[in-house]
Amino acid sequence: MKSELVESNPFSKHYNKTSRFYTFKKAVLPNWDLYIIFLPVLVYFIIFKYLPMYGVQIAFKDFSPIRGYLGSSWVGLKHFNRFFNSYYFWRLIRNTLGISLYQLIASFPAPIILALVINEVKNKHINKAVQMVTFAPHFISTVVLVGMVTMFLSPRGVINNLISLLGMKRISFMTEPAWFKTIYVFSGIWHNVGWNSIVYVAALSGISLELYEAAIVDGANKFQRLIHISLPGIMPTAIILLIMQTGKIMNIGFEKIFLMQNDLTKSTSDVIRTYVYQVGLLDAQHSFATAVGLFNSVINFILIVTVNKISKKVSETSLW
Repeated sequence: MKSELVESNPFSKHYNKTSRFYTFKKAVLPNWDLYIIFLPVLVYFIIFKYLPMYGVQIAFKDFSPIRGYLGSSWVGLKHFNRFFNSYYFWRLIRNTLGISLYQLIASFPAPIILALVINEVKNKHINKAVQMVTFAPHFISTVVLVGMVTMFLSPRGVINNLISLLGMKRISFMTEPAWFKTIYVFSGIWHNVGWNSIVYVAALSGISLELYEAAIVDGANKFQRLIHISLPGIMPTAIILLIMQTGKIMNIGFEKIFLMQNDLTKSTSDVIRTYVYQVGLLDAQHSFATAVGLFNSVINFILIVTVNKISKKVSETSLW
């Protein structure tokens, strides 16, 4: 009906020409300052995220810097087959998944628990003190963090001195492969738990106080209010963050692992990203490193799509 009226209108052609400009003027111009603020982010993603995708093609070529992207010979899945059949393949997959899953299981509940504790502390001074103490480690750089961990866990460090006082044998934590995952995960929890709890604290502050008041009137104790009001209130936020973390499960951080690992712990610390650095930058095998990195990215993409779909069916909460 609307299209018929537009067609019968003698001014319809003029309307069609100006409608897009009118929409742009109405939607964009009133918020021009917000779009300017967003512009650097857009430029960043275009330059550092989208334009580099052009170079992914070298994963299927024997890349030569002299011949360039287009001049290098096409080899198909040669580099992928080499990676799948290499000695390091299963070790890298095992270490990457092992550290990521360990980190997800141990660290994901930590900020939720901290946020619930902060929410229950009614004394403003104690509340602020807890937040400051737990947020502060996030602003310590990874290099400094690893230096602190190395110093505390050294054979003559604080932890080993305490162990010695208890009559037990000192442990060389940083050179024992079995300790690497635990040190990596729990130092990461200490580093980021406060910062990661901010979003949950914000979600808890958005829960209506009337729900808590009604629960108190009905005789619910603190634990019951936590289980039936606080947790359901932050559950959509937790599910979204869980989906996002699951999508990065194969993308375990490079910097911290690279700084912590040594020749004695490589059997448990060598992951896909450190391997890509080794073969890509140190050994200059650009095509092979790109193939390994592309494989890693594809697995992450499949994981985030799968988990998002499952979450949408089970809880009706999803990224898209």
